[in-house]
Amino acid sequence: MDDKTKKEIQSATFDRLLNHLDERKDVQNIDLMNLANFCRNCLSRWYREEAEKKGITISDPDAREHIYGMPYTEWKEKYQK
Repeated sequence: MDDKTKKEIQSATFDRLLNHLDERKDVQNIDLMNLANFCRNCLSRWYREEAEKKGITISDPDAREHIYGMPYTEWKEKYQK
């Protein structure tokens, strides 16, 4: 498999993970942390850190909005228990 195809598959897999988490708003971040040792906030931090490696600055709120699909404060109000 060439590197371009590998990156495309990884990107599509990440998109599927985000869609899955979006469909499972009932799963709280604490549940993810307890079971998998990462949560949506971890994903947003990793996203921001990888962007920084490419010289792209993304704020924490913007990174979280990308992962949560909406502003984090809105997600917390609607779905955090």
